[in-house]
Amino acid sequence: MADDSALELTPAVERPPHVAEALVYDFDFLRDPGFRTDPHGRYRRLVEEAPPVFWTPRGGGHWMVCRHDLVFEAARDFESFSSELFPADQLEALLAAMPPDMRIPVPYPINLDPPLHTSFRIPLNAPFSPKAIAALKDDIRALAVSLVDAVSAQGGCEFMSAVAEPLPVQVFLKFMGLPLERQPEFRALVRKQLSAPFNDGVGGVMILREIADTMRDIIIARREDPKDDLISRLWRVEIDGRAPTQEDMENYGVLLFIAGLDTVINGLGFGVGHLARDPALQAKLRADPSLIPEATEELLRRYTFVAPIRLAGKDLSFHGAQIKRGERVLLGLPAGDLDPQHWPKADQVDIGRQDKAHLAFNVGPHRCVGSHLARLELQTLYEEFLARIPPFALDPERAPAYHGGIVLGVDRLNLVWSAAG
Repeated sequence: MADDSALELTPAVERPPHVAEALVYDFDFLRDPGFRTDPHGRYRRLVEEAPPVFWTPRGGGHWMVCRHDLVFEAARDFESFSSELFPADQLEALLAAMPPDMRIPVPYPINLDPPLHTSFRIPLNAPFSPKAIAALKDDIRALAVSLVDAVSAQGGCEFMSAVAEPLPVQVFLKFMGLPLERQPEFRALVRKQLSAPFNDGVGGVMILREIADTMRDIIIARREDPKDDLISRLWRVEIDGRAPTQEDMENYGVLLFIAGLDTVINGLGFGVGHLARDPALQAKLRADPSLIPEATEELLRRYTFVAPIRLAGKDLSFHGAQIKRGERVLLGLPAGDLDPQHWPKADQVDIGRQDKAHLAFNVGPHRCVGSHLARLELQTLYEEFLARIPPFALDPERAPAYHGGIVLGVDRLNLVWSAAG
């Protein structure tokens, strides 16, 4: 993610007449200064200061939902809060502004609503099932061991570049059948897409087109010469009884590309960052590694990092907010998982919590299909890092750096420990 320290807030737009003045709260999900030093602290402030449902003039103007029960309700109500962010009339307008014969890839199935969403989701269930993901366990552990061993004697590392990025990215590229040597190029594209304002229609879809184009030759090659990878496997599925088309494969590709090359990286960064600040939890998990799965869930809850976009599917009144059809709504999953009305002592990491049902992987029809893979990568890395690295802390000379956006992320996480020998 590029350094945005010198960037100004996105321009403020005028409040629409139907938006009550009391529901306006100035918040910039892309460039809020609080995101650079303490992104979850900024989300806590939203819970404390902002209305449960508020409208912000930043980012083109949009609504945001920031309480656990309301986020849970909205995420399950796909008729009111649609994932189809490119309605037919908007697609036509975008196409008119683009070069002739250019097709716009749409991330499927995440940008679909049921029942069509279900048709495109079903083919992904088998390759991302617990059984299928378990087959990757040994490879993930071997990679985690090699990455951790490479830094263990150094007395410290910049964790994001040394471990957090190469682990899930290399696992995903191999899983998909994409070349490992293009990792920097692919990561740059994902950063570009996730940092784009969502009101930049033409710019946003051009990035999706660019992502699809980077995979186009590989997708075509796998159709003619299948390998042991996900792209080849998707060519062999059926979608409502028919074979997938090149367009279907591009749609699947852009979704998997964006999700697979970014999300787990940030989960690792936030999780290990917390462990670096919590020596008591480190010691507890070192003494009893069987607690690591519990810790993984609580760290996901405490540091939830995705705020998905929805589009109001109709005019509606939602907990005091009058939302008009077509308006953008961000579901503040990170805020919902820090809501003290739902989570006692929400700021604290308590691995003994009885309620494990966090929002980190979303809920409803769009619950993350890759959650089993994410959990396996997180748990494995925590296990190997704690087993192979002495007690570690944040580097006092180099503070962590973060970024905002639809996906909160860790740009830099410098750790220090006592090197052996």
